[in-house]
Amino acid sequence: MDPMDRGIRYTPGSSDKDWEQADTFLPASDNQKLEKKRGPGKVGIIVAVVTLAAVLALIIGLLVWHFHFHKDLKSQKIYTGSLRITNQVFVDAYENSDSAEFKELANQVMAQLKSVYSESPQLSKYYVRSEVQAFSEGSVIAYYESEFAVPAGQEAAVDQAVNSLSVNKFRRFEEKQGPLVFDHIVSSALDTRLFSKGRTSMRFTQHAKSSAEKIITSPGFPDKPYAPDSFVQWQLRGDPGHVLKLSFDTFNLEENCSNDFVRVYDSLVAVDKHLMEEECGFYSPSNPLTFISSRNVMLVTLVTNKEENFPGFRARVTQISQDSSELACGGKLSGTSGSFKSPNFPSYYPPNKTCQWDIEVPDGKYIKLRFPKFMVSTGSLNHCSEDYVQIVGKSTLCGQQPANTMVTVNSNKMTVVFKSDSSQVDRGFNATYEVFEPTDPCPDKFQCDNKRCVNPSLRCDGWNDCGDSTDERNCKCDASMIQCRNGFCKPMFWRCDGVNDCGDDTDELNCGCKSGEFQCKNNQCVSEKLKCDGNRDCKDGSDEDGCSRDMCKDSTFMCSNGKCITKPNPMCDGQDDCGDGSDESNCNCGKKAYTKSRIVGGQDADVSEFPWQVSLHVKNTPHVCGASIISEQWLVTAAHCVQDDAKIKYSQPGTWEAYLGLHTQKEKPKSTKRLIKQIIPHKNYNSYTYDNDIALMELDSPVTFSETIRPICLPAATDVYPAGETVTISGWGATREGGGGATVLQKANVRIINSTVCDELMSGQITSRMTCAGVLSGGVDACQGDSGGPMSIFSNERMYLAGVVSWGDGCARRNKPGIYTNVPKFRAWIKEKTGV
Repeated sequence: MDPMDRGIRYTPGSSDKDWEQADTFLPASDNQKLEKKRGPGKVGIIVAVVTLAAVLALIIGLLVWHFHFHKDLKSQKIYTGSLRITNQVFVDAYENSDSAEFKELANQVMAQLKSVYSESPQLSKYYVRSEVQAFSEGSVIAYYESEFAVPAGQEAAVDQAVNSLSVNKFRRFEEKQGPLVFDHIVSSALDTRLFSKGRTSMRFTQHAKSSAEKIITSPGFPDKPYAPDSFVQWQLRGDPGHVLKLSFDTFNLEENCSNDFVRVYDSLVAVDKHLMEEECGFYSPSNPLTFISSRNVMLVTLVTNKEENFPGFRARVTQISQDSSELACGGKLSGTSGSFKSPNFPSYYPPNKTCQWDIEVPDGKYIKLRFPKFMVSTGSLNHCSEDYVQIVGKSTLCGQQPANTMVTVNSNKMTVVFKSDSSQVDRGFNATYEVFEPTDPCPDKFQCDNKRCVNPSLRCDGWNDCGDSTDERNCKCDASMIQCRNGFCKPMFWRCDGVNDCGDDTDELNCGCKSGEFQCKNNQCVSEKLKCDGNRDCKDGSDEDGCSRDMCKDSTFMCSNGKCITKPNPMCDGQDDCGDGSDESNCNCGKKAYTKSRIVGGQDADVSEFPWQVSLHVKNTPHVCGASIISEQWLVTAAHCVQDDAKIKYSQPGTWEAYLGLHTQKEKPKSTKRLIKQIIPHKNYNSYTYDNDIALMELDSPVTFSETIRPICLPAATDVYPAGETVTISGWGATREGGGGATVLQKANVRIINSTVCDELMSGQITSRMTCAGVLSGGVDACQGDSGGPMSIFSNERMYLAGVVSWGDGCARRNKPGIYTNVPKFRAWIKEKTGV
């Protein structure tokens, strides 16, 4: 029998003073010195005149500076833009900025720009220079930047004057003397973060030919971090009739986009009207950044500040024919069901794209359209006029819509139009459609306001099954439910648990505690045994008020200088509570290797999302249990994972292999493998009740931390995680009860359940060393094979090991939470055994 399939466990200043008032007279040794004199004398007059003259000169100087020089203080303003030259034909020499052909045409463009600016009163007096950065096909497009020295207070007027430049102004000039014919003019102010006099600037060019890939990397990658205080540009080109595809294989920048960032433009110059996206932070390979241009050009810029330099990026550049099926979208769809998606989904859709899908289902049927994922840019105007999805005659959608947003039409025909403008792209959408009967949109089910259909038995059961709560509104609750004043019903076991489940506090009114329970000041009830135990079991800490005890016993955080901290969760919160910094030491833990992931894609975790996750294998067998990295040489797991059975000595170190940095079980050779030196299960582990279900494993050799391998933070003994708090569980366990283990690391968010409520649900099997968490409506839980893995909580910008997956009654059953070892209760034991 699988050792993880037994019993009920998971397997797989000072104040002012009044002075006494007294007159003190000092004796004068020479009374004549105290007599008044008739006047200052000649020397005094001269000194006074000189002083007065100096003061007047200073005042005049300040006035002159203020009214003359201060008025002339100017700021540098750079505007970037593009012009299409319709009476020129593109030649290959225009790609080379050193060629005679490039210089000749560039000089003509700059001269014509200068003449146009000279006709504007707002621009002519502030104009400094222009520079042509590049040319591209179509007929010939010139990309330029123009510099102006603008006095303080005139910036808005100059912005307006530049933005009002039109084709007609260029054509009026052209009729006088201009040799070039312009149309399609785009210009905007350059982001001030993109230019700095003291910054190092570099520019690279690449031309993707045929189907070959071009590689671009941040300077120094992968051998060293990118340089500080730099501005790097990559001008990318493809052949005519093609677009460019940019795919980042590695992307690791500082998390704050105000400091370091990458910008991708649908242009060859950094003009905001063609900015596709600005990115920073970390993106895992399983959630890659991919962009497609609308033309055969693209610009990538990297801007860094003076501090905090990171590895950088590596990206592949390929060209795609504009006729390629990869870019195709729209068309006619028929049948009773189907699906479609935005171009390049789930990566960023290209700019300047229009797609139309015409859906027709059998006569007499209506159409229900559902969007599982929907992220369409709202652009600079922040409404649906730039990028949008329009269900013709029905509604227009943009922004980030809730998962499974639905739209229905009372017809057998539907037209869906997707449009993107020239800037600010997003991930896009996927959509499915299906038919329904006009007279019965939800056969044998309850129809939610959002058109979702749910089982009628879920109506008024206390759970938001619709997603918009319409199945829980205006309910008449039975005796087993709490009748909230706002019309909702909630399960009775949520009553008086210290969490406002109703939303109007109905479930927390008139609460009294049972015999053997202590009532907190916030009306929460906790066991009398928890009073004065050194832990804040009440959310307001009132169970510890007035207690006389040794504040520095093992259950509290003790500083290196002997000071004791009773504040909840003091470690690594950015505040030196100890005074010696010991509560802020050892904080290089719990940091995810990336900062964001807008496409989750079900329950698959991203690569390196949980770099402390370990997969434990019995030698030459598949995954058995999980574990968490807490230092270079120590792991935390569950004690029940290391209990012997008749066939296998799980308690012996030689039985095990630990795989660190693993994401997919099929990729074990790519991960870091370690053998086990010793195993330390808790001496009070009870194999019948699963109390004290925790164990330590020492690796045979230390590991080196990296993006894929790093420790999770350990909580302090005083840390308290109240009911209602969201925690994350992860592992390769079974994805359904009785099912097989997952290949890709899975993740899920669950909620901490009040211990009193949980004890009722689990028939009195919960001890103070256990934590309950789950989604009581069912469907989300840990399962066989997740045992020993982490239940983590996000606090102080880090992830902490709040619990260890221990046991449960089946998997993801309704009203059956998962049970986890309460790690704060074992903090002193972990430190005693490992020194961590």
